[in-house]
Amino acid sequence: MKKNPSSTLPPGSTAQHEALQAKEEIFLAQERQNPESPYYQGNADPAKQRRRFLLGSVAALGAGALARPAFAEAPPGAIEREVFPDPTKHQGVGVGVDDGGYGRRSQFETEVRWRYPTKTTESSWSMTPLASGMGIITPSGLHYERHHGGITTIDPAKHVLYVHGMVKEPKKYHMEAIRRFPMMSRICFLECSGNGLTEWIKPTLKSVQGTHGLTSTSEWTGVPLSTILDESVLKSGAKWLLAEGGDAAVMTRSIPIEKAMADCFLAYGQNGEAIRPEQGYPLRLVVPGYEGNMCIKWLRRLEVSDTPFMTREETSKYTDLMPDGTALQFSFTMEAKSVITYPSGEMLLQKPGFYEITGLAWSGRGLVKKVEVSVDGGKNWREAKLHGPILPMCHTRFTIPWEWDGKEAILQSRCIDETGYVQPTIGELIEKRGTNGPLASVYHLNGIQSWKVASTGEVTNVHHY
Repeated sequence: MKKNPSSTLPPGSTAQHEALQAKEEIFLAQERQNPESPYYQGNADPAKQRRRFLLGSVAALGAGALARPAFAEAPPGAIEREVFPDPTKHQGVGVGVDDGGYGRRSQFETEVRWRYPTKTTESSWSMTPLASGMGIITPSGLHYERHHGGITTIDPAKHVLYVHGMVKEPKKYHMEAIRRFPMMSRICFLECSGNGLTEWIKPTLKSVQGTHGLTSTSEWTGVPLSTILDESVLKSGAKWLLAEGGDAAVMTRSIPIEKAMADCFLAYGQNGEAIRPEQGYPLRLVVPGYEGNMCIKWLRRLEVSDTPFMTREETSKYTDLMPDGTALQFSFTMEAKSVITYPSGEMLLQKPGFYEITGLAWSGRGLVKKVEVSVDGGKNWREAKLHGPILPMCHTRFTIPWEWDGKEAILQSRCIDETGYVQPTIGELIEKRGTNGPLASVYHLNGIQSWKVASTGEVTNVHHY
């Protein structure tokens, strides 16, 4: 099988950005005329409009493949069923009649991931519809994806994990053996280091799904990596670990032994069931708080060494290039970040009055300590309410009441984590790392997101710092 090249960099030129926006606009123009779309901006019933906004961002930027006529058929994961005027006058659908024994969602729920229109589907990514999220857990079917060589299919009965290198006892494990180790579960976020990569120079994508959708939170179940490494007994001088995936890209990353022994784990479960193929079935490495590409999927090999391995993914890729031409390598931690998900881009506030602003905050350094919200472009800040559970290296839900007076407003949020780190503005990041030129950094954009609310109630993505 021919491997597809990894395409991690976004369109870099102004022309390419404009082409991307044009594709999005074609899709959105259709959606604004569709009464069943969350982007509809006609004179619909306010209560129904409010529900549409909470449904969030349906797949934007459809180059045709994702743009389906509203309710021409049931959305993915659902079955189209007849809706009776009075449901008390009709028997409901029988148990197990048409769900095959694995449940379905309501036909009125339309949220889907959106695939960024890369040249190939094998080296591509899809984004979580954050605006429609409830609480902090992302449904497994909506968890973001990032693939370098497509989604591989592996028979768990034949899958083997090898542990070798600077260890006293090299080992190999079948899945049955891995499952016999004491189990652990942890809720934590994953985030692609390229989350927001289109937004460095200017606002490009319109919805929060496009600007921030490469992060999700799940409950992961598996075995502590330290348990596996202790079985093989590390040799003196062991400092690095190579994790290798069993996909067509043979994805590899170097991980410090200190991190591996501290809190990394091998996951075979996600949100109460086996992890899905697109998330690495049957076995995935989870590296809490670090960039998502280090969470190697379809994990098949762990090699211990005294030096990093300098693989393609940590040299030509996933390095942060600085203005002077040097590269910041091994920038593992996903720094404190937050985003308002309601109201957010492409939504429409029907009239002045009370609204509850809500969003998500997270930090790879640990707990979210505080989230502040501004409605005047950063001139004044108010502390938002954090909703439990508040867990380290995990999405945290925040809310704050807002009385909109019908005038133009700029909505922003900033996260402060337990280490005292304060989420910076995009401008502050650019001062340190330069602008997003052809060779500049595209990773680790954790700048403050701004949403402009026009006097008409239309919400758009803007830069304001």
